[in-house]
Amino acid sequence: MSVFGYVSPEQAQKDKADFARKGIARGRSLVGMSFMGGVLLCAENKSRNLHKLGEIYDHIAFAGVGKYNEFDQLRQAGIRSADLKGYSYSREDVDARSLANGYAQLIGQVFTHEMKPLEVEILVAEVGAEQADDQLFHILYDGTVVDEGGTSVLGGDADALAERLSSTYDPAADLQGALATAVAALGGPDRTLGAADLEIALLERSTRRRCFRRIRDQELIDLLGAPALVDPEPGPATAQ
Repeated sequence: MSVFGYVSPEQAQKDKADFARKGIARGRSLVGMSFMGGVLLCAENKSRNLHKLGEIYDHIAFAGVGKYNEFDQLRQAGIRSADLKGYSYSREDVDARSLANGYAQLIGQVFTHEMKPLEVEILVAEVGAEQADDQLFHILYDGTVVDEGGTSVLGGDADALAERLSSTYDPAADLQGALATAVAALGGPDRTLGAADLEIALLERSTRRRCFRRIRDQELIDLLGAPALVDPEPGPATAQ
């Protein structure tokens, strides 16, 4: 007769957390930042087609790190939930807080009851009419929700990145200044990131509806003050 080994609930949860953290740490980091003109999302991502940043609803954006297939499924689920609520009630009833709570319940349910947790961390961002109304909700791999103030950092080496960002963050910066701060924090002291290394999106405060837009190509080059973009050598690119 076979005998199954006993694993305490505490040890099982710890093993799941370690597994999820290792998977997330292999991914490249991203930064969310409230600034004078809206909310900036800046991710290190060489892929031009596998996006880590996306639109959820009129004034709400999504960002994810970790396993691409897992956080992209969460993005799609968020879009369906927001569309259903906006259609059933009104567009003004769709907000980042309720979406973040829904994501937290889903991710926490998987972490608690499934053998394998989701190897993801996600960010739900909402731009407000005033900067004080901006919201950044960071949802961890175990369903914990963190209401971030001003900036949020996800992905590998998040502690060091957050420390660099906190020392240079200026909430009154314009778009170019906010982007320079985010890119410098992502690159750190040893690397310089160019337009080909980045995926940038913006929730614009001045736009009344559909606030999300991507910043890329020549606009991104001009904001970075970088030389013309040269496409990298052909090869596989992954979004993590």
